[in-house]
Amino acid sequence: MFDLTGKVALITGANGGIPRATAALFRRLGAHLVLTDLDPVAIDAFAATLPPGEARIVTARADVAQAAEVDAAMELAAREFGGIDILVTGAGLYVEQEVTAMTDADWRRTVAVNLDGVFHACRAAMPLLRSGGSIVNMASMAGHRGSVRHAHYAACKAAVLGFTRSLVHELSPRGIRANCVSPGIIATPMTEEIMARNGAALLAATPMRRFGSPEEVASAIAFLASDAAAFVTGETIHINGGLYMD
Repeated sequence: MFDLTGKVALITGANGGIPRATAALFRRLGAHLVLTDLDPVAIDAFAATLPPGEARIVTARADVAQAAEVDAAMELAAREFGGIDILVTGAGLYVEQEVTAMTDADWRRTVAVNLDGVFHACRAAMPLLRSGGSIVNMASMAGHRGSVRHAHYAACKAAVLGFTRSLVHELSPRGIRANCVSPGIIATPMTEEIMARNGAALLAATPMRRFGSPEEVASAIAFLASDAAAFVTGETIHINGGLYMD
């Protein structure tokens, strides 16, 4: 049920910690990959580290804040594979700022990546998604409980949750599902600063007394992308070791 052989998965922000783990797992499960990222050199280098296999890997530069670049990546997927089966919106921007210190440009850039980017990717993917397909949007614990000095990020992730639930009504008649994962504190380069500063307190507040790994988030994404979750849509899986329980 977790066999993705022959499926085509497009991942945005694919050189990030969680997206890299997701791409590696999808590769092992047999999926073709369309990997997009802001840095084409870095994404090509990452793709070269993935193990050889029969499934193909295609890479493309895409700034998710720019609709035209996302559209171009989707057109590439259509040309190479005739469509897609899985979309994972992994691109994200996590900047620490108090609200009073945020400029309009700071706010708009965070919204452009974390919310507009999800909209751009989903809108462009929807005509290409085949029946039985799956969208997995990357939300965050911050979208449920807020986040100190990350109000713009938390606002975006809360909006992603509502956007994903709304997609269900448009996609379900075509046999396509849409869900979210909401990671907590996962050990990636994006969270290094917060772990260095508040790690002890966060661990003390986490019942499992450890941080999560990108691979643990990737496993939940793979479940939602697979036929094992064929009747799961409009849902959110929390991956936080008990730090937040909805």
